[in-house]
Amino acid sequence: MLRVLAALAALAVGASAVLAQNAQVIAQRKEAMKALGSAAKGPGSMAKGDAPFNAETVKASLQTVVDTAGKVKNLFPDDSQTGDTDALPVAFEKKADVMARFDKLSADAKAAAAAITDEASFKAQWPKVVANCGGCHKEYRKPK
Repeated sequence: MLRVLAALAALAVGASAVLAQNAQVIAQRKEAMKALGSAAKGPGSMAKGDAPFNAETVKASLQTVVDTAGKVKNLFPDDSQTGDTDALPVAFEKKADVMARFDKLSADAKAAAAAITDEASFKAQWPKVVANCGGCHKEYRKPK
């Protein structure tokens, strides 16, 4: 009986550790997604004409997108598909596609950063970057 209780206690401790790790990864993933959203706000306002074009802000935002898209790829372990997450189960079923989309987002942001020299080039390049977001959200994120 004592061995059974010890085994159950060990399982409970292990399960608690996995759940804590799961919650931590989900929190990191949410923060990364918020960082991507925040990075898009300034340039998004510029693209709409609600704010004046500022090349430095655009370049900094694009660098944040590049950096964050690379990091977020590590934040989709299989044990993080349940809990307080906005990621749909299909994101884990089609993880290779999700990762490819983050690669494309990063590549498009890098290309835009290299191509943007003025407001006209910004207006031509910015939509290519943000087009990545909507497609992924539509398929892989819980509706708000």
